[in-house]
This record gives sequence, structure tokens and C-alpha cells, in this order.
Amino acid sequence: MDATIKAVVEAIHASPTQAVLFISGGASQALGWLLSVPRASRTVLEARVPYSKMSMLHLLHKVPSQYVNSEVADEVALAAYNHALTLSRSVGASVAGIGLTGALISSSPKRGDHRCHIAARTQSCILKYDLVLSKGWRDRFGEENVTSRLLIKAVSDICGITMTVPLDLDEIHDTLHASRSDFTEDEQLDQLVNGETCMISYSGKQTIAGPIKGRRFILSGSFNPLHEGHLKLLDAACSVAECVPCFEMSAINADKPPLTVNEIKKRVGQFTERGKTIIVTNQPFFYKKAELLADSSFVIGIDTAIRLIDPKYYEGSHAKMLEVLMGIQKLGCDFIVAGRKVAECYQTLEDVQIPAQLRPMFKAIPKEDFRADISSTELRQKPGWKLGML
Repeated sequence: MDATIKAVVEAIHASPTQAVLFISGGASQALGWLLSVPRASRTVLEARVPYSKMSMLHLLHKVPSQYVNSEVADEVALAAYNHALTLSRSVGASVAGIGLTGALISSSPKRGDHRCHIAARTQSCILKYDLVLSKGWRDRFGEENVTSRLLIKAVSDICGITMTVPLDLDEIHDTLHASRSDFTEDEQLDQLVNGETCMISYSGKQTIAGPIKGRRFILSGSFNPLHEGHLKLLDAACSVAECVPCFEMSAINADKPPLTVNEIKKRVGQFTERGKTIIVTNQPFFYKKAELLADSSFVIGIDTAIRLIDPKYYEGSHAKMLEVLMGIQKLGCDFIVAGRKVAECYQTLEDVQIPAQLRPMFKAIPKEDFRADISSTELRQKPGWKLGML
């Protein structure tokens, strides 16, 4: 690694961007460069080489018609991006997915071009690089070096770094095409609702690069509207431990049509205008939320806790209920439970029979720390209510 590449890698690690890289068929030297410079763990969440056809099949969940082209690089970058979203625990950090597919010189001559395709994906844009190398000008090491430099350029570009990365291309014999496409907020939300991406985070007052201190405490709901009870509930939960408070809303409902883009934006606005962090996902069930937001505590009311342990929501099977909830537990998640009125009677966790295997998953918020009996549904039924009222 020369001094110029090292300086660019240092700048990458100094940026707030965290990335997952999936590369196949080239740029192997770039992984060594990224990982050999100190503070690599600030940037690289995971790096994977899906080299075999079966590995690529498992990554994309399909057999691509061709393994080395721009479209496959886009799909690999999208898979890396969604994986990065589930791995990053930094508040407000930019998250990126980098995908590369390549066909370089090998022991037997190739009929097609020696080439590589790179895509770098974030929430708001995708950068694409399509490189065709002249045959016979370099050995495998040389082609690996050029594609590695291009991968470093892609990572630095997606991190917003303006330093020049020397690519060592031959202007006559090598061909590079680079492009950028930006996504509007509506397009980003469409991608979420359609299942292309798995979540979008709207940061609150703070943007914290690097590992966060404390556990994520997440209050999920429809927030139609957000009200004082929601805010006080999350504050009460966070008073028992150092944590990072977040709200979460699913754009997909289990028994209703998906939220429209305009409705999502309207509900999200209730949080952003108050400097609160909200994560919008497309998973309405807690066991799926836990897969996206592992190692978190979900803040819930006692009515939700009662439903969580009721076998009737698991096809009447007590065993399936235990299996689902213990699966959530294995992902490092648990529940912080607040008391509330249920059928005109105020109930707390002490009033509920939690199966012995699940008791460690449920922790109570003391009654003296929080009590709010009004719900969003009751608020909407009040005369003159309006979205976002407190």
C-alpha cells in the first residue's frame, strides 16, 4: 500500500460512515488496505467474499442470469446495505453497502472482457463504477491492484472524501464509466414499503459516530398521533439505565394496508420537529423487529405484554409462543414493561403470569415512575384532536 492510498484509508476511517463490503472476483488487496490501517473497526462492519456460485445464490436468494455485470453489483450492494443497517448501532451514522463483481485474468483465457463492476449504496444515493481492463496489459496481481484502487475510490466517494485516488489506468486501453443516482425522500420510503430496504432512521438532536454507550431502548407504535404518554413512557424506561432512546414505527401493518408515503412523512414529522430519533421499518411483528434491531430493549405497555404471551396469537400453540419469544431472547432483546389500564383495571407486570423460561425477558417500570392511561386511539376519538398534538 503506497502513501497516497494509506492517507485515503485514514480519511475513510476518520469519517462517520460505516460499511459492509461484499466483493467477488477482484479487489482483494483493498480489504487488506482497509483493515491494516488503525481504526478500521470504525468503518468496516463486515467484509465478505461470496466467491462461489452457491455463495452468491445464498446472498441474493436467486441465481443471477450473469454473475459479473452492473445489475448484479447493484443487487450485491443493496444486500450489503441492508446488512449494514442491521449491524450498525451508531446514532446518526451514515451506513453504506459496497458490492463488487469481477472477472479478471485467470489461468485459462477468458472470452469476455476483463472487467469489474462496483456499486456503493446508502439511504440517499447509489454510486456505480464499471471498469473494462485491456487484456494482456497486466497480470492477475496488476488487475487486482487496479480494481482494489477503484474499490478504495468507491468507499472514499461514498464517505464524502474528496482526496484523489490514483487508479493507474491506461487512458487508451482501459475504460471506466462512473455515475451517481440520488433518491428523493419519497423514493426512499417507496423502497422501504416495497421491501427493497429494511429500515430508515431519522436522527434526533445528536449524531454520534462510533459505538454508542448504553443499550437501545425502543418504543414501537403507530403514533397516530404521538402524544405525551409516549414521550413520558420512553423517558421513564430510560431512567432505569444508561440507554439510547429511539422510537420505531412499521410502515407495514399486519392487518391493514401499508402506510402511504405521505402518511409516513406526516407521522415522522412529529418526531423530527421535536428532535427525537425514529426508525421506520417494514416489520410489524416483534420477532421480525428483533432481527433488524438485535441487542435492544423494546418498551411496551402491559397490554402488549399480555398479547405477547397469549398462545392464541401463535395458532393456539404454547410451544410456538415459547419458541418465538425465546428466539427474540437469543437475539439479545428483551422487554421493558409499563403498567396501564386494561379493561378498566390498572395492571402491572406483577398481575401477569409470565412463563418461567421467559421471566428474565420482562422487566417492569415502577408504577411511581410512569402512569398514563390515554392511548392514541382514545386521543383520536376526542373532539378537535389533530395529528402530533401533545
